[in-house]
Amino acid sequence: MVKKTLKQRIVEASVELFQQDGYHNVTVDCIVDYIGASKGGFYHNFKSKDELLYEIHDVFISYVIQQSQDAYDKYDTPIKRLCAMLQTLTQVFDMYQAHITIFYEESRSLSDEYSDIIHKKRDHYRDILQKVIAEGQEAKVFRTELPCTIVTMAIVGMINWTYKWFKQSGPLTMEQITDVFTDMVLRAIVTEQAMDEAKQFMIKG
Repeated sequence: MVKKTLKQRIVEASVELFQQDGYHNVTVDCIVDYIGASKGGFYHNFKSKDELLYEIHDVFISYVIQQSQDAYDKYDTPIKRLCAMLQTLTQVFDMYQAHITIFYEESRSLSDEYSDIIHKKRDHYRDILQKVIAEGQEAKVFRTELPCTIVTMAIVGMINWTYKWFKQSGPLTMEQITDVFTDMVLRAIVTEQAMDEAKQFMIKG
């Protein structure tokens, strides 16, 4: 097992403490005491608690961007690319649920400097997804009467809200929930001529 760096330990500890006590109630002293580190070690990795909150977001958004680009590069049809990207986006809510919850609850605490960076990264992800939707419309596999931008935002908005209600101890796994999302999206946007390809990714009745 690879030993975790101090930066990784700080991030993991802060996620746990922020979730437990709230961002504003946790000090740098609390974090370093929790992991048995020094304030010097903290400030060697982060210049402020603000930067630490940004890092919590960056962990999962960077993962989503990279995995989505990999999915785009790996597959050769808009339907396959879209399904792979849906899987990536839902998976992150399982892997990084605590990080995402903290970010959405505390994002207003970020300075403009970090908010701007985050908006650019989130726009980058949406650009990849929107490119797939646009290419699917050009290829007549996705319905052209649906505005590409709205389709993209609807998909992102639907899945983003997962952080509010998904529980790993719940009746459905994230894989099963992903199947539901995929089925809903495909049935809404795929054209009749592309339905045969889409059916392999839909829930079997």
